Amino acid sequence: MKRFVLLSLALLALPLFAESEYPKMGPDIYDTRADGTAQIATALERATAGQKNVLLMFGANWCIWCHRLHATFASNAAVAKALSENFELVLIDVNTRNHVNRNEDVDARYGHPTKLGLPVLVVLGSDGKQLTTQDSGELESGSAHDPKKILSFLARWMAPKP
Repeated sequence: MKRFVLLSLALLALPLFAESEYPKMGPDIYDTRADGTAQIATALERATAGQKNVLLMFGANWCIWCHRLHATFASNAAVAKALSENFELVLIDVNTRNHVNRNEDVDARYGHPTKLGLPVLVVLGSDGKQLTTQDSGELESGSAHDPKKILSFLARWMAPKP
């Protein structure tokens, strides 16, 4: 029985050690198996409870600019703080691979924001209403995203606090 439990735990942990979808890009930032609709529903529940808006970041694991924006979100203290205090961040994988268009229904629901390129940002109110779509290229400066531009964007779209 003990061997069975250990074997079961080992099998359950295998996906945690799965190779990246695009190994040369580093670790995946998008969950390739995630259902975007379910991700958004969960984020909306949290946003309502926390009086926040939802920030959708559409992208793919092959996208260098997606990795760069994600890195800025995580590594810049001011950006990370503004995000955590005011938004529920959802990473929506919209890669097309093996003739499967991941989360194409979510892309369609928000007016095909991916036509602007990747990554692209969509802000939702806690009621699920789409507030804006942002071409992330406008948040770039040189070969990176500009934290000041990101903070300005976030400030415009954070939920009003009571």
